[in-house]
Amino acid sequence: MPEPLRLVLCDDHAVVRAGLLRILEKDAPEIVVVGEAGNADEAVLIVRRENPDVVVMDVGLPGENGISATQRILEASPGTRVLMLTMHDDVAYLRESFAAGAVGYVLKNAADVELVLAVRQVAEGHHYVHPALGAALLAEQPEATVPTRTMPKLSTRETEVLRHLALGYTNPEMADALHLGVRTIETYRASLQQKLGLRSRAELARFARESGVVG
Repeated sequence: MPEPLRLVLCDDHAVVRAGLLRILEKDAPEIVVVGEAGNADEAVLIVRRENPDVVVMDVGLPGENGISATQRILEASPGTRVLMLTMHDDVAYLRESFAAGAVGYVLKNAADVELVLAVRQVAEGHHYVHPALGAALLAEQPEATVPTRTMPKLSTRETEVLRHLALGYTNPEMADALHLGVRTIETYRASLQQKLGLRSRAELARFARESGVVG
């Protein structure tokens, strides 16, 4: 019998969490909710204790928002996959979420039909984006190369790695997409950080957006 998929729910409205729990209990018996949180601090504490497979994270939390909380969650439990659940059908929020390390983005008004599929997808190592937002994101990607005035000269491969990183790809996913080894991806990322004087994934992703690598 396969191991249960362990999940944490984070939303500041108890009624929303109850509704999500009902969806999961009805449609996904293999998913076990091991904790519920109403704010970022609670979520980080639960994740540190439970090391869940997936966190379903609301963007609009009181105090620290879910995007910022995602970075803390991944620091506490790097193997956890974060799925954003939000009312914001805005590509800007999607990009910010993926830059913070999230790998999925589902709208609350579609949770009844998409939540279980999205949880399963991200738990298996894939990305999941609400279809309409995914199409909008792809439509916005520029074809032009990175402007040389705004950044040090990067190789074609470094630019590709930077673009994929900004879109939320993990190192293994980048390796698969670019047909490279994971160690090679890590080398490119280290080179980018050194060239650009940046220290984290979030800083690299922010630079990619500001310099035009991604829209």
